[in-house]
Amino acid sequence: MKSKIVIIGAGSASFGPAILSDILQSKELRGSTISLVDLNGQGLELIAKLARRINDEWDAGMVIESTTDRNQALPGADFVITSIAVDREKCWRQDWEVPAKYGIRQPLGENGGPGAAFHTARNAPMLLAIAKDMEKHCPQAWLLNFTNPVPRMTLVARRYSCIKTVGLCHQIGMGYGIVAAVLAKDLGIEMPESGSESDMFHAAAKHSHELLDIKAAGINHFTFMLDIRHKQTGEDLYPLFARRLKEMPPSVQPLSRRIFDAYGVFPATGDGHLAEYTHWTHDPQTKPWEKYGLHLYDWDAAERGRDEMWRRIEAMAAGGPLEGRIKTGSGERAVPIIEEMLLNKNAYEVAVDIPNDGYIANLPDGAIVEVPGVVSRFGIQGMGVGCLPEPIAALCRTQMTVASLAVDAAVLGSKELLLQAVLTDPMVNDMDQGRALVDEMLQLQAKYLPQFQGK
Repeated sequence: MKSKIVIIGAGSASFGPAILSDILQSKELRGSTISLVDLNGQGLELIAKLARRINDEWDAGMVIESTTDRNQALPGADFVITSIAVDREKCWRQDWEVPAKYGIRQPLGENGGPGAAFHTARNAPMLLAIAKDMEKHCPQAWLLNFTNPVPRMTLVARRYSCIKTVGLCHQIGMGYGIVAAVLAKDLGIEMPESGSESDMFHAAAKHSHELLDIKAAGINHFTFMLDIRHKQTGEDLYPLFARRLKEMPPSVQPLSRRIFDAYGVFPATGDGHLAEYTHWTHDPQTKPWEKYGLHLYDWDAAERGRDEMWRRIEAMAAGGPLEGRIKTGSGERAVPIIEEMLLNKNAYEVAVDIPNDGYIANLPDGAIVEVPGVVSRFGIQGMGVGCLPEPIAALCRTQMTVASLAVDAAVLGSKELLLQAVLTDPMVNDMDQGRALVDEMLQLQAKYLPQFQGK
């Protein structure tokens, strides 16, 4: 079925080619218009050249457009996909290093912790500007957002615009991979003999959705498995998972296992992102990174990897062999969800980020939650999962309050609300340090945060 899909952030070396591959491989979307948008004109030109090459070679039948002005692309759009950031590695590093000066040692500082407040403050105005332009040019279109922090950006669009918005993230796949790896012998999954823990989980995840049905809920990057079942037989696998988990080496997901022991539910995210939302993992005396199994983001390696990706994209655009995620696809759910809406498939999705409407009974309505959902021509409806264990719900409610404060601060340019968001975050345990880091960050990132200047 023909549609118009606008991809904002298409000039990204990692996101652009992967999401393009998904669309160009879709038989259901044949004949659709793909409009590529990015402020990075040089990168956009390369991605557009690659897209036209693939469109011809695969006989995908798509119409490819590209522009640095989204207002040229948005008229007539049915779906808008966003994955945006400005000076990502540079700013992310500052989000981590400045709080560290004040004794706040974040595991990642991207989606939780004080770093996330500034990540939100930079991205929220850009995301809202896109939503406002959609109100003018394509008010009935769906905004499918991958921009982090996903629940906060989804809340920006839902709270401050009338655009239909869903947040999407592949992190639930880590949960499937962990369970499949732990139960590999029981499920008949052949595992690689060597490789990192992450490699093992990814290998197991390839087969997991055929064999497992996991119901997880919470907030993005902080969801918990409420039910684990065999997809064919309906057998409750949680007791077996708990037994097999005890047989795994202590180095496997130590934070998730300790939370499971304490609260009776296993996280669905993996330790890395999970640690962003907890206040138990950043004391350098008791939780040195290497001992606790947490690994910081390597900004230098990320920049080198991005440069290498651009070299590969340039080679592919010039006619070289297609490789990487161009061949495999992104693994994201944007294109399947678009197909499910257009074709009224009434399809089940394992994780969508949408406003709570009683889906999690002991979390506030209107806050952005991550729950299973059903997609049809009527849009996306969440699945009710009942209550989270109350201690887990309490942790989520705190994060929802922090997110709400950070979103309002970012949109309104309120230093007072920004300070409140930082001080309310469980990672911050000293008021003077919290205030000092806010002041320093606002000065350091002034050009990225114009809404706070002169106030």
